[in-house]
Amino acid sequence: MTDLHIQAYCGGLFQTNGYLVSVGGRSWVFDAPEGIADWLEAEGVRPEALLLTHQHHDHVLDASRVRERFGCPLYAYAEPDEEIILSKRLEQMMGIPCPVEEYSVDNRFDGLDSIDLGGLVLDLLHVPGHSPDSVCFNLRDAAVLVGGDVLFAGSIGRTDFPNGDHELLLSGIRGKLWPLPGETEVLPGHGPTTTIGREKASNPFLA
Repeated sequence: MTDLHIQAYCGGLFQTNGYLVSVGGRSWVFDAPEGIADWLEAEGVRPEALLLTHQHHDHVLDASRVRERFGCPLYAYAEPDEEIILSKRLEQMMGIPCPVEEYSVDNRFDGLDSIDLGGLVLDLLHVPGHSPDSVCFNLRDAAVLVGGDVLFAGSIGRTDFPNGDHELLLSGIRGKLWPLPGETEVLPGHGPTTTIGREKASNPFLA
């Protein structure tokens, strides 16, 4: 995929990553951390769709803004739900209001193995454990994985939230991510990029 172009955005209290993927003059945005709608507008980009790796609070703060401002459909594994978004849990932990503007999911991909967005084909890897709806997007023929909060450089997604499952996350990473080529670049929901090969060789949680 020679004309593939990826831009990263990082915003919000938890320094959450969102990604703009462009191919052949068309663009798609992955995750909606706080401020990404304004960033997209400043970049002069109109994404054709917003795709969510999962719906924890920090990844959906701008979901409504992106969907409405650019008129693009929103894709997610499940319908929005407080059990997944965890706003109230976060408010209890931090002692401050943590509202999320309501948004709707236009297209659900639970049960799907892949999705063709017309110019961008994604293999969908459902890897719960951090969140029940966590999906990694493998950009077919590009050796790039938009990984959300499943796998980080030297770490994994935390599993101490409601519906978290440490062993389920580890087995999902081993079963669904490790078979990918070692050179596959992982674009995580927080922190720097890494590769499948690097994490297979040195990630302390998966040794």
